[in-house]
Amino acid sequence: MVSASEAQPQRLHPHAGWLFVVAILTGAFLLFLVQPMVARMALPRLGGAPAVWNSAMLVYQALLLGGYAYAHWLGRFQPRLQAGIHLGVLALCGLWLPIGLMAMQLPARVEPALWVPWLFGASIGPLFFAVSAQAPLIQRWFNAATGGRDPYALYAASNVGSFAGLIAYPLLVEPQLALHGQSLLWSAGYILVFLLVAACALLLPRGGSVRARVAPQSEAPRARRVLHWVALAFVPSGLMLATTTFLTTDIVAVPLLWVLPLGLYLLSFVVAFATHRLAANLASYFTPAMLLLFGATLISGNQEYSYLNAAIGLTLLFFIAVTLHARMYVLRPEPDRLTGFYLAMSIGGALGGVFAGLIAPVLFDWTYEYPLLILAAALLVPQQILFGFLRHFWKGGRRAEWLKSSAIILLAGLFLWLGLAGAGESYSDRSANIAFLGIATLGLISIGRRVPFFVALTAGLVALGGYHAIQLSLAGDRTRSYFGVYTVTDYPEERHLAHGTTLHGVQLKGDKATQPTTYYVRDSGVGQAMRMAPFLYGPAARIGVVGLGTGTLACYARPGEQWHFFEIDPVMVRLARDSGDFSFLSRCIPGEPAIAIGDARMRLNEMADDSFDLLALDAFSSDAVPMHLMTVEAFETYGRVLDDRGLLLVHISNRFLALSPVVAAAAERTGWHAARMVYYPPAAERADQATVSDWIALSRDKDVLDALRVAGDGWQPLAARPGISAWTDDHASIVPLLRAFHPELADD
Repeated sequence: MVSASEAQPQRLHPHAGWLFVVAILTGAFLLFLVQPMVARMALPRLGGAPAVWNSAMLVYQALLLGGYAYAHWLGRFQPRLQAGIHLGVLALCGLWLPIGLMAMQLPARVEPALWVPWLFGASIGPLFFAVSAQAPLIQRWFNAATGGRDPYALYAASNVGSFAGLIAYPLLVEPQLALHGQSLLWSAGYILVFLLVAACALLLPRGGSVRARVAPQSEAPRARRVLHWVALAFVPSGLMLATTTFLTTDIVAVPLLWVLPLGLYLLSFVVAFATHRLAANLASYFTPAMLLLFGATLISGNQEYSYLNAAIGLTLLFFIAVTLHARMYVLRPEPDRLTGFYLAMSIGGALGGVFAGLIAPVLFDWTYEYPLLILAAALLVPQQILFGFLRHFWKGGRRAEWLKSSAIILLAGLFLWLGLAGAGESYSDRSANIAFLGIATLGLISIGRRVPFFVALTAGLVALGGYHAIQLSLAGDRTRSYFGVYTVTDYPEERHLAHGTTLHGVQLKGDKATQPTTYYVRDSGVGQAMRMAPFLYGPAARIGVVGLGTGTLACYARPGEQWHFFEIDPVMVRLARDSGDFSFLSRCIPGEPAIAIGDARMRLNEMADDSFDLLALDAFSSDAVPMHLMTVEAFETYGRVLDDRGLLLVHISNRFLALSPVVAAAAERTGWHAARMVYYPPAAERADQATVSDWIALSRDKDVLDALRVAGDGWQPLAARPGISAWTDDHASIVPLLRAFHPELADD
């Protein structure tokens, strides 16, 4: 056995350390490029079902843990032997290049939870595993090559690379390169990583037997310290996913918004592990106050300032992540135990992701994981008394401190009771706001004293949104799936279904119970097409609908017609058919309606040619775009299952994306004739919950489209827009369609 110190480091060029920085940065860049890239590769083949992506996430987490465990295992060997082994592993894993999914189809009706891990693991597992070990390995080698310089700052460089990869994919790589080109780019990056690792290996110290094991010289961390590392990694990881869920479903469903929480999470490591500690120390100082003042912002349910709320939520996430990761940095071990430290960190991060991404949607009917993680952060963040005069307040013996803490806890409870207007009475926003101000003041006084601070924060969360959330849960008006939170709200004359903050469907009561509402009213594009179906296809028309929603379109059904719905979320089927909350299906379609559960493109691929006369594509949810349903290959599938005279209706209403150019381009490429209708309902219809809608009608038979245009009103020919090409399974990007980035699309 030899210690690391027995191997004498060679004298390095002053700038040689940058080689380690570049190597670790490049590896991290590739890791965060491969995840969205492989997801895009898998989408047409596997569909968008949550079981697919949950399984994929577990594969990524398992491979990352495996890579960190492998790096920890290598730490027992002399540095040059570590490098030799790792270069051999990189070379062996290079047999999987160019990166991509294995050329096999998903067996029909197979369980994705069993098949997807095998497919992803066999396709990219070795490459992901080899690259994921880079961060801890390169840091340890840097320490050995430089004679003991602190390697932890290199982890900041690693996360700069991760952030660059995260931003580069949706904004640069995906818009510019098809998947084949992306695969070649990543493969070239992998070869570059191999060369950089080999160059770093040449700088490692000579000396000591290559067979000798390197024994850590510092004291091993106790189990309590390791669990502390795990907890400090768990909370930011879970909070990042919980914040993403809140922002994209409950605040504002802006495309690419998911990049911001993950990007800030990665940047928090850059600040927390930086050599200069000023920024990290400032964040740690102010985070307890921010928890008190802004911890309830996202759960308050106030949508009046949705973008401001989103900014506050992102800022809070960043401060919490910096503070907890900085605490990990303070508690870091000596460099000879570095790989064990990162292994514990990866375990905590994986557990946080599993909790927020997999367990919470099953366990909770609302995003309760967010306030729970805010409370967990309150238990973990370091606390210092904010103001000098409060130090005098807290002076005294333990008995005096206990009495003051008890008084604050009792006052917080009193403010909470006043804010909720007493047990059994109605919830009042005004009283809750007054209560919150009192509770927040008590909490600010308590910073530095963890128990009263935690109680005050808990009371504040309950007063400013938590109580209302619990009421809805107890009433049974809300349900949750991996696609989001659905809330049924009853009004005297109508019933609403909301998906997050997006209205998902409305049913009127009484004599108007079978009247189509929202995007589907009689004079909307789809309404006109549905009313034309008997004239175009006779009394036995075959109608398909992709996206069940509340079942509103069922009220266009006539006796003798055959209707078939496709819905990816079983919860929506339960709400529309089984719960009794919405009765469009039971009132308008006799018997049991045909509903295929699963990704629509996958289910349509299983159907025979010429199955439908009319197919309505209405699969959007909260302004999200199922990209694989809008590609040229998808339109070819629609053409196959439609009759030669069939009619395809595509719903493109969207606040952030101008989707008509990409539909027009796909129609032009696949031989469809297309017309578009933007319907603005008059005031009388708006009173009955009609909304502005944007529909495109397509048919390969021009006479069918002409008949619709003559019989209807408001249809305009749809032409492709120069510079915007059709989406394909190999190349698609929403960036050219973002109205915010392209002012010329603002009115499209």
